Amino acid sequence: MFRSQIARQARLFSTSPIVRKSPVETVKDAAKKVDRTVSDAAVKGIEKGEQAAATIKQKMPETTGQAKGQANEMAGEAKGKASELSGEAKGKAQELKGEAKSKM
Repeated sequence: MFRSQIARQARLFSTSPIVRKSPVETVKDAAKKVDRTVSDAAVKGIEKGEQAAATIKQKMPETTGQAKGQANEMAGEAKGKASELSGEAKGKAQELKGEAKSKM
């Protein structure tokens, strides 16, 4: 009777490996997230610059030199912000890589 009770117990069996990320993979994932965030922000900034330029052109059918200058300035600011954010992302990615190497 005791032996039959033991035979009926459920036994757990699993063949799937435990999934773990290495520090390098973790850094890569973080860098991808930072890059994606920066890219999205840069695209939004460029789009805002284009929208501003289009708005200026619509409001002033006969575009003057001043309006062109303002549009170019806004576009330049948007591109500057995009490159600034890109630089920050690259710096953060390098920082994360350095941390991962030091942890290894």
